[in-house]
Amino acid sequence: MRFEAVTIKDIAKALGLSTSTVSRALRDSYEISPETKKLVLQYAESINYHPNPIALSLKERRSRSIGVIVAEIANSFFSQTIDGIESVANSNGYNVIISQSRESNDKELVNLNYLTSRSIDGLIVSVSAETKDFSSFKELFDRGMPIVFFDRIVNDIDTHKVIVDNYKGAYDAVTHLIGNGYTSIAAVSGSELLSISKDRLEGYKAALQENGLAVNDDMIKFCPNGGRVLEEVGQAVTELLALPTKPDAILSLSDKLTTGCLRILKSQQISVPGQMGLIGFSNSDLTELIEPPLSIIKQPALEMGEIATNQLLQLIESKRPVTEFETTVLEPQLVIRQSSAKKHI
Repeated sequence: MRFEAVTIKDIAKALGLSTSTVSRALRDSYEISPETKKLVLQYAESINYHPNPIALSLKERRSRSIGVIVAEIANSFFSQTIDGIESVANSNGYNVIISQSRESNDKELVNLNYLTSRSIDGLIVSVSAETKDFSSFKELFDRGMPIVFFDRIVNDIDTHKVIVDNYKGAYDAVTHLIGNGYTSIAAVSGSELLSISKDRLEGYKAALQENGLAVNDDMIKFCPNGGRVLEEVGQAVTELLALPTKPDAILSLSDKLTTGCLRILKSQQISVPGQMGLIGFSNSDLTELIEPPLSIIKQPALEMGEIATNQLLQLIESKRPVTEFETTVLEPQLVIRQSSAKKHI
């Protein structure tokens, strides 16, 4: 049996009223008597009637819904960001439609087409690791679709953006490692196309150079799937361990890379922090429970989601075209635990 939602026609038929009378009663029109309004509203509530959002969107030219595209909902960073997005959206009367790209440009485009065909009022996006061509986003934005980027941003589109200070996060982490006696520090990164990868690697390199340590490109490994494919992480760590001068610490530049590196090191019987220091970007609470507890660079994900949504609603509800945009940069938090303890000489 196919589900069919209750309509105004159903209410009108049940109560012996015209559809226009029911419609006006539901809108609290002054043209309808209090008695009739009460009758209609009580019946509508008893059968769990809700207005058709598609019909409302056609009438008001707004759906009061926003689309969100992220790489992976299961990722702790993105799930926390979504909490922030939903809290602000829901409190302002908006629904949220969430989709994930799985780091695929093709799936990202499918999601984009699906969301925009549903007459959403705006988009919040963190781009996929594969995306090189941002013309679809630019075309939508130029046609008037409000878009806000967060975390993985598109620099060529002039709109609101919300990021963390990725440069500082990596810089502080490497500086911490150096202060604890590590002198041969490798970096395991996600896709080199991503804005966050570029910024974090710049911070990594700057910290090395400012402390008199050379930047060795052989010490930088890329995992295009960002840790979602463990074999990629395994290959990166194995190649690092095969270098003539092995690293004594690893900075990992994304959530799943951090736990992935630890898993590979353990599988190769390399003790952390005894033989290898480890620190990485992560928002997972589980990093505190892992053995050893992981040092992390934590991002204010909830706040990023809240700010991005407030900025998007400002674009959606503005009575005039918005021509001035801002990039909000939030501070990361360095959380020091056992995995980056002082190196034993």
